[in-house]
Amino acid sequence: MEPLVSIRPLLAVLVSLAAVPVLVSARNRNVREGWTFLAAVAKLVLVASLLPPVLAGREVVYTLVQVLPGIAIAFKVDPLGLLFALVSSSLWIVTSAFSIGYMRGLNEHSQTRYYAFFAVALSATIGVAFSANLFTLYLFYEVLSLATYPLVVHHQDGEAKLGGRKYLTYILGTSIGLVLPAMVVCYLLSGTLDFQPQGFIAGTVGPLGGTLLVLAFVFGFAKAGVMPFHAWLPAAMIAPTPVSALLHAVAVVKVGAFSILRVLTGVLGTGWLARMDLGLVVAWIASFTIIVSSLIALSQDGLKRRLAFSTIGQLSYIILGAALLSPRGLTGAFSHIAMHAFGKITLFMCAGAIFVATGKTHISQMAGLGRRMPLTFLAFLAGSLSVIGLPPCGGFISKWNLLLGTLEASSPALMVVLLSSSFLNACYFLPVVFRAFFHPPFDRACQGPVAEAPPWALVPPVLTGLASVALFFYPRPFLDLARMAATTLGGG
Repeated sequence: MEPLVSIRPLLAVLVSLAAVPVLVSARNRNVREGWTFLAAVAKLVLVASLLPPVLAGREVVYTLVQVLPGIAIAFKVDPLGLLFALVSSSLWIVTSAFSIGYMRGLNEHSQTRYYAFFAVALSATIGVAFSANLFTLYLFYEVLSLATYPLVVHHQDGEAKLGGRKYLTYILGTSIGLVLPAMVVCYLLSGTLDFQPQGFIAGTVGPLGGTLLVLAFVFGFAKAGVMPFHAWLPAAMIAPTPVSALLHAVAVVKVGAFSILRVLTGVLGTGWLARMDLGLVVAWIASFTIIVSSLIALSQDGLKRRLAFSTIGQLSYIILGAALLSPRGLTGAFSHIAMHAFGKITLFMCAGAIFVATGKTHISQMAGLGRRMPLTFLAFLAGSLSVIGLPPCGGFISKWNLLLGTLEASSPALMVVLLSSSFLNACYFLPVVFRAFFHPPFDRACQGPVAEAPPWALVPPVLTGLASVALFFYPRPFLDLARMAATTLGGG
């Protein structure tokens, strides 16, 4: 079917960027936050308008400028890119609402800067989602790195600056030192960087060169948090909780995992990876990250740090699913982008709501707090069940497909990895809820009548918690897009 040429992908990228001058010049916080919502809704509408042609089997394309032969700044909307864009743009609206409750509730400084860079980051995220080639993806990947640095160091104290330096060192160091040379090699070998359903590297590189390329891309896109290039993520948790919620549970980290998916399926190709037996290499790198990060999460008393190490492991679920090179594995990997996003953003926002209401950040201090903040901890339970992969939450669907993918790939050892990790997920999430509801109160802040966070900080995690449950019963359109992408990218 012929692609549909449309400027809408470019507009979806630019709409939040166009709001930045208004956000910077606004003197009234109501005006600033109103424009943030307006830009977020406009972005979601533009992204959602691309759903009918993509579900009908058409790609939406738009070329902005030709840079070199075989290299252009160009956009292509396919099922995988649209899935990621729908998740990011819809959750930006929820996070914008949560930001009001959090930033106002704590009377945070530099809120104008915060909202402006948030908007730039969302433009870069959609740019990555809709990239038609590796060159365009790399440009927006780097823009996202630079745009999120001011958000990571928002508090501007010593700890924030240290976290920011580690963030840039890992993210920029690996992308410039590993991804950029690998991209140049791919272009010199093939004369193009355009994503293709079964890649464009096949027949141009041998086993050793192919292995080096795979390792350069998997480790070079360090936003995915693959060990040993993961330490930036716990360090970046010093950022305000809304930043952690969207950028470090959805946008930034998912851009890393998404970029690896694009390379595995659109540059290297699943068929070529299977012939070279390189899928197994990627799978065991991801498996190591999954198990070790889960074990580390068990030992963390800081709630956001526990969530950070959980995120590291959950991102590698996505990479592992793609490395299985099976239709079910790919479906599980792609759908986990959405299912994990809704569950994990719920958990981060609950952590923020707890901090706004009580000032508590450590799990050991939350005993009995569930009786004072029941809605918050019920939302936390829903997010936990989704990330663990238990019904009735959407995470069950993606993890079920991942397990079926291990059967299709005849990899019982990898099935053991997934099941063991889910057990560890339960071990570090469910005790938080049990402690909150059934342990004696830690101190006076945990006692007294119901006293939830302000509505702007409470309603968003409740909504995303309900969405995590709803996705179990109605996973469309995310599951439809995941299946379409797996069919297109997993053939051959």
